[in-house]
Amino acid sequence: MSAAPPTYDLVLMLDPEAEDATRAKLVADARSAIESQGELVRHDEWGKRALAYPIGHRSVAEYHLMQFHTSSAGLLSTLDRSLRIADEALRFRIVKLRPGTREAPDMRSGAEPPSPSRAPAPARQPAAAAAEEDPDEPRADARGEGEGESPPDAEASGESAAEASSEQPAGEQEAQQGS
Repeated sequence: MSAAPPTYDLVLMLDPEAEDATRAKLVADARSAIESQGELVRHDEWGKRALAYPIGHRSVAEYHLMQFHTSSAGLLSTLDRSLRIADEALRFRIVKLRPGTREAPDMRSGAEPPSPSRAPAPARQPAAAAAEEDPDEPRADARGEGEGESPPDAEASGESAAEASSEQPAGEQEAQQGS
């Protein structure tokens, strides 16, 4: 039994200032190429959306998402070549999906966001966590060191407890070890 062909996402960002017929032909050509050498699973037209940064002096693009199955490397190279030379394609990306990847959300402008099956637990606030701790217990500082591990003068100069004790004269170190 052969394994199922991998699933790919093709995200197209088209120039909204190009003629409608030209953009429609580019999308139709991509669809026909996919359908001739693979199986088109889904085509979502997300509409015009603002770009995160200008591309080719454009601040808006028309987005399309096509999901498809194929085992043909030729299809991927054909799509790549034809979309690279198309002036109407501001950007495109072909991504191979891992098995078990969730389905893409419906991003059309009138669609409702998917409702979560379970609301995530609120994150614990650091101030609230500090207020809940017992004030009588020694607390570890941000580096994970407990109190009293290094002398106060060593902390001020950035030295560790080992460095601070190694700088003491030998007679003082022996006196501390003997007690």
